[in-house]
Amino acid sequence: MSAESKFDDDDYPAYTMGRAAEMLGATPAFLRALGEAKLITPQRSDGGHRRYSRYQLRLAARAREIVDQGTPLEAACRIIILEDQLEEALRINEQLRRDHPR
Repeated sequence: MSAESKFDDDDYPAYTMGRAAEMLGATPAFLRALGEAKLITPQRSDGGHRRYSRYQLRLAARAREIVDQGTPLEAACRIIILEDQLEEALRINEQLRRDHPR
């Protein structure tokens, strides 16, 4: 993967745990809890350190928003997973409509 394409790749694990936590205004423990709740699974560097993608940080930011409103972390993660599944289903449905008009 070229350096330029890494900048455009939402799934490239570009952010360390410390940087990700700083960007979110959260703690590393919050990010670990999101991993334990199976919302995000960071990749690991060669040294075993967690690395997060922009896509994962968007999910984490949404989780932080919902948790800050008083929702328990596990419930917030489930909400986000369902939102993500719905968005994907709608995207697929729209693609099918374009590919097979009536």
